[in-house]
Amino acid sequence: MLSLTGFPLQIIASVIAVGVFAATMWLWPRFGGGGWKAWTGRIGAFLATQIAVLVAMGLIANGYFGFYSSWSDLLGTNGKPGTVVDHQPNAAASLAVTGEKNMYSAQGSARDRSGLIQEVSVRGTASGLSSDAFVYLPPQYFQPEYERRSFPMALVLAGYPGSAEKLITLMQYPASALAAIEQNKLPPTVLVLMRPTLSGNRDTECMDVPGGPQVETFFTSDLPTALAANYRIGTDPANRAVIGNSTGGYCALKFALRKPDAYRSAVSLSGYYTAPIDETTGDLFAGDARLKQENDLVWRLKNKPAVPVALLLATSYDENNYEGTQAMVNAFKAPTKLSTITLDTGGHNFHTWTREIPPALEWLGKHLTMPQAA
Repeated sequence: MLSLTGFPLQIIASVIAVGVFAATMWLWPRFGGGGWKAWTGRIGAFLATQIAVLVAMGLIANGYFGFYSSWSDLLGTNGKPGTVVDHQPNAAASLAVTGEKNMYSAQGSARDRSGLIQEVSVRGTASGLSSDAFVYLPPQYFQPEYERRSFPMALVLAGYPGSAEKLITLMQYPASALAAIEQNKLPPTVLVLMRPTLSGNRDTECMDVPGGPQVETFFTSDLPTALAANYRIGTDPANRAVIGNSTGGYCALKFALRKPDAYRSAVSLSGYYTAPIDETTGDLFAGDARLKQENDLVWRLKNKPAVPVALLLATSYDENNYEGTQAMVNAFKAPTKLSTITLDTGGHNFHTWTREIPPALEWLGKHLTMPQAA
C-alpha cells in the first residue's frame, strides 16, 4: 500500500484531480438542458471535481504538516488497548533495530562517508511505554580511527501531531548534521529522531500524567538507557542534548530544566513555555495547580533554583511565542545559560524551522561534549 505521507500518492492524487477537472470541462456541454439526466450529470461532475481536488490538497497538506503518519493513524485502527507491563528492579530498557538505509551526500552513500539511518523500536521499563524512532549514525561511527570512541547524542523531537519521518525528509536533520560535522561546527553526533506522542494520538506535552502515560520518564530515563546499551553513546549528561520544534521545543526545554541529569543542552524552535489544555491533551494535571505550575517554564526560571544547563530559544517578531521568549530571557539566572535566535519574519512552519536548524546545530556544537576516548 502506498504511504499516506509519501510523494507517489500525492502525485497520483494530483494527476487524478487534474484529469477529473479536464473531463468535467470536456463533458460539461453534454450536460446542458433541464432534464433530470442533465442535472444529475452536472451535479455529479461538480462533486467529483471538488472531491478529487480536496483529496489531493488534503494529502499534500498532510504530507507537509504530518497530521496523520499512516493509514491506520488516519482511520483510527491503531488504537489497540494498552498492555500491562510488570517491572523488575533494575531492569534495562530494550531496543531492537527494525530497518536501515544509507544516507546520501556529495561523498556518496557508503556509511563510513555519509552515515547510516536505522529504524528502531524502543521499549521502556520504567515508563512501560514503547515507541519507534530513527537513529542517524554519523560516518565517523564506522571509521577505524573512531572504533573505540563514544559519541554525543541529540534527541530530535517533532511537533504535535508531526511524524519522525518529516524530521528526515522535510526538515533534513541528518543532512544538516552531516554538513555541520564536515564543517567542524558540530562534533560527530548520533541523532535520535522521534515524535513526542507515545500514547495513541494523545498530546501529553511530554508529561508524566497522573494515572496516565509516563512520557517524561520514557524520554529522560528509558530512552537514554536503551541507547547507551546499544550504541557507543556517552553516558555523561553533558554528552546529551535535545532539540525540537513547537511541542517538541517545549518538551526539549522542560527535559533540560526538570531533568538536567538527562540532558544538559536544549534547543526550542518556535516552542511555547507552558502546556496547553484542550481536547487533544485531556486533563494533564489531574486538577493539581502545583503540578501545572511545575511545568510552566517561565515560573521555573523565576522560582526554582537555577540548574547548570544551556538553552537556545528560536523565535521571530511574527511568532506567537515572541513575548514568552522575552519573559524567559528576563527570568533566567546563572548557572543556566540562555541564547536566542530571532528572525525578522517567520511563522510557525517548516520553512521557518529549516532556517533555524543550521545555526542551532552550530550552537549545539559549542555545548555538546564529546565523550573522552577510552
